[in-house]
Amino acid sequence: MNTIAENLKRLEERIEKAALISGRKKEDIILVAVTKNVEPERIIEGIAAGIKIIGENRIQEAEEKFKFITRDVEKHLVGHLQTNKVKKTLELFDLIQSVDSLHLAQEISKRAEEKGRFAEVLIEVNTSGEVSKYGVKSEEVSNLVEQISELGNVKIKGLMTVGLLTDEMDKVRPCFVKLRSLFEFLKNLKKENVEMKYLSMGMSSDFEMAIEEGANMIRVGTAIFGARR
Repeated sequence: MNTIAENLKRLEERIEKAALISGRKKEDIILVAVTKNVEPERIIEGIAAGIKIIGENRIQEAEEKFKFITRDVEKHLVGHLQTNKVKKTLELFDLIQSVDSLHLAQEISKRAEEKGRFAEVLIEVNTSGEVSKYGVKSEEVSNLVEQISELGNVKIKGLMTVGLLTDEMDKVRPCFVKLRSLFEFLKNLKKENVEMKYLSMGMSSDFEMAIEEGANMIRVGTAIFGARR
């Protein structure tokens, strides 16, 4: 069995190759190591091997595990967020990647104001049209960004999507093309509190394709830590 360090090295080589295809360098791609169902000691091992950012899906699991993670590492929420968990989320995470409604953004802004801070978020977009997935519809993104930009304590830092869950990769690519198009369009939106900095798309099964289509942030778990229990 490969060590986490070996997996990371192999992953970085794959990232570099995909980046070159899109005319970029490995350093242009931000890796978020998804640690869902990964034990704290293995996360710590990964951080020692070079992981700079970890992503968690669930608030309760993150709260338990973060008690053991004392080394300096950035933390992202990459899973669905309910409004009743916003207060705790702002205590635990540096970036929320999964904002998909004005109601949720309003609660985030309210709780951030109480703490005297700004909350940085990505807008999650459902680019595949799958009803089982979270995320705002592609055609509603611009309007949602406009509305959230008016909130006092939320800063939009980019977009996020999850590609179509299928083995037919030719059906996955359009999801990434669509998000890149939205990202480029919204870059021209001159709004306070909006900076299209991060294009977060691609996971263990499809990150190379996502990078080829413009992703500058990928969320990878299995390729680093192995299959989840």
